[in-house]
Amino acid sequence: MNRGQGGFYHDSLSSGTLLLGVMLASYVAEAGSPQVNRDGSLTMLRVRMLLPTLVGAFLTVLSGIVHAQASYGVTPNSSLAGAIYKDASQPVESRVSDLLARMTTEEKMAQLMQGDISNWLNTTDGSFNQSGLVANMQTKAGMFYVGYPISWEWLAKNIKIGQDYLLNNTRLGIPAFVQTEGIHGFLIGNATIFNSPIAYGCSFNRQLIQQMAEQIGIEAAALGVSQLFAPLADLARELRYGRVEETNSEDPYLAGEVAYHYVQGLQSRNVSATVKHFAAYSNPEQGLNTGPVHGGDRERRTTWLPPFKRAIIDAGAYSIMSAYHSYDGIPAIADYEILTEILRDEWGYKYWVTSDAGATDRLSNPFEVCAVGDMECITLNALPAGSDVEMGGGSFNFRTIPALVTSGQLNISTVNTAVSRLLRAKFALGLFENPYPAAPQNQWSRLINTPAAKQLARDLDKESIVLLQNPDKTLPLAKDQKIAVIGPMAHGFMNYGDYVVYRSQYRGVTPLDGIRATVGPSANATITYAQGCERWSNDQSGFPAAIAAAKAADVAVVVQELWEGLNATTGEHVDLSSLNLVGAQSALVQAIIDTDTPTVVVFSSGKPVTETWISNTTASLVQQFYPSEQGGNALADVLFGDYNPSGKLAVSFPHDAGTLPIFYDYLNSGRVTSPGFVGADGNLYFGHQYVLNTPQPWFPFGYGLSYTTFDYSNVTLSATNVTASSSLTATVSVTNNGTVDGTEVVQMYVKDMISSVVVPNMQLKGFEKVFVPAGQTKSVSIGLNVSDVGLWNREMKYVVEPGEFVVFVGASSADLRGNASFFVA
Repeated sequence: MNRGQGGFYHDSLSSGTLLLGVMLASYVAEAGSPQVNRDGSLTMLRVRMLLPTLVGAFLTVLSGIVHAQASYGVTPNSSLAGAIYKDASQPVESRVSDLLARMTTEEKMAQLMQGDISNWLNTTDGSFNQSGLVANMQTKAGMFYVGYPISWEWLAKNIKIGQDYLLNNTRLGIPAFVQTEGIHGFLIGNATIFNSPIAYGCSFNRQLIQQMAEQIGIEAAALGVSQLFAPLADLARELRYGRVEETNSEDPYLAGEVAYHYVQGLQSRNVSATVKHFAAYSNPEQGLNTGPVHGGDRERRTTWLPPFKRAIIDAGAYSIMSAYHSYDGIPAIADYEILTEILRDEWGYKYWVTSDAGATDRLSNPFEVCAVGDMECITLNALPAGSDVEMGGGSFNFRTIPALVTSGQLNISTVNTAVSRLLRAKFALGLFENPYPAAPQNQWSRLINTPAAKQLARDLDKESIVLLQNPDKTLPLAKDQKIAVIGPMAHGFMNYGDYVVYRSQYRGVTPLDGIRATVGPSANATITYAQGCERWSNDQSGFPAAIAAAKAADVAVVVQELWEGLNATTGEHVDLSSLNLVGAQSALVQAIIDTDTPTVVVFSSGKPVTETWISNTTASLVQQFYPSEQGGNALADVLFGDYNPSGKLAVSFPHDAGTLPIFYDYLNSGRVTSPGFVGADGNLYFGHQYVLNTPQPWFPFGYGLSYTTFDYSNVTLSATNVTASSSLTATVSVTNNGTVDGTEVVQMYVKDMISSVVVPNMQLKGFEKVFVPAGQTKSVSIGLNVSDVGLWNREMKYVVEPGEFVVFVGASSADLRGNASFFVA
């Protein structure tokens, strides 16, 4: 029995003894002193009169004690029916205060540690463990995790078992958040799998991203889940880091817009978002996951915090997940400045923060802030800093809360604050009124992975595909061409990336499937496939068959990748020192191009690939970051021109990992360039930055080609002389001067011409994705709040300084087509 359980058992026993004493005293007072002996004992007559009542009272108390052992509360009291916290018409703050006042320290502690469905469900055989359920809810009752590869039936049934126990077998009946993952789909078998965040960031389509998140919310709620650990607001600024695929972009504005619309979509279905990983996590030393991050307050506020604020405050996220790293020497899990001073005091955030899995233990190992096993030290560092809830996967250090409160080392007000934040979210989300949102089983197939959901996945995926080069106009393909599909990722399994359930890679539409389906009945005669090589091998024994297939075809489509899964090359805790293709893949691409058959190379990856030599060939190059379950169909839509590509890079591509970082918004004075190179004649042409390379990107942020071309003209601003509180609108005319309809992402960047501190050379501050029919012109307007172009000055105050700001409008961060200036007084 742990301290929390023992404490509550002791409290119950003490309360029972007190109750018996009070009853005895009342009966003594009623009988008068002559009925009491000098030693305080009652006369036998009076004892006989009281015995039935006393025995009944004792049995009642004993029953309560036994029940206290079975759960952390007692049988729900009917008198609570009229409690303020149970009245949905009452203000949320009144409900929080009322419930908090009724809770014991042990009940509060139990709200602040994460439980797990596997404590009562055997996720292998489906058997139920009653004692495991009871034990879980004694100390981990605030939320429980359910992200396992199990059937829909097992999941829904056991979620209901957990919620029913909390509602009917605990004293106060507080429902739990039911949690799992969801960055690109509800984490359960056969739910809809959307493309990865770094992929849908390339869509620049706010509406489709919000619709995706809403569908994910529908599917989660259908089985009883009420919280997803998504979206990320981290940035892809360290490309060696394995979790680039989980981020939305290198750019703070775009990442914030994606995360904002994800939160809006998900929470519209009454499923809580969890914005992660707060904050500045994804730039670890040497690119190694969980490594320390170096930086100052100005960098954190300028670059890393804006997307989080957009998702957390503007979108109204109900929860946040902190991070594993340290920033400037302070562990994120115990960073009072960011968790309390910035998040709570400056931003006014009123809901709760959870740790990541096992993150609190890192205060002892590897941070060495606390001694190994010193659970009290860990709790006293994390909880008062603003880490409200301890996720599983570690030692559950927060079970020391009752003892720390009793000893005076931890103020109960700190505990109350954390519990209040969690309860506030539960009330705001409506969990007390609808603790089990699951749909009837006969409706599941009409809610999860429906034809409409599959079409949404396909639409978002095709809008996320980026055409990088097409020098000989090999694309779009014709459906009557003989096509050789080549490569280990072209067929056999899907390349989804992290956060899909086990064996998901064996379902979905592969590139070969999509190409065959698009071509139709003639595909058996015109489409061939050769694997060429294994992903993880240097073996080239499959090359001859692939080369023969390419030579016999009119065009070859080669799908190559970095992948997640077996022998993974990307993913959580899978970091890279090189961004090149591995094994025999690069040699296979070279061999197919050397056949002189027109070639299309498709990168299927979770981060940029640096096979820059391809730009010296006539091959077309397409980037499809980790796809959806409809990935093959989406790719075929683009390859055959049924959809004109409109994706733009959410992350810059470097020439080599040695030239990192490569993000476009480098600070003024950065990216001095005097490149060197190896000439086509084989000679070495030495430079300075770098000797045989360049600090410029291979493909820049915001870049992406189309099967048509767009002209920009007439950039104007609605105001020229403004104040810091003004707003203005930039307008530009965009003309499709090709012969096919197309969609363009019009991007607006702002440059501060003179500033008191060194600022980014320019920053994305708006974009619009617009469909322009062939031969037509559209007027595109993008709004700007002048307050968004400020800086953190030398006194670390956010100000919009007076002076000139230039607005650039264009097709990428390196393709700016027009500009206009405004002046802040």
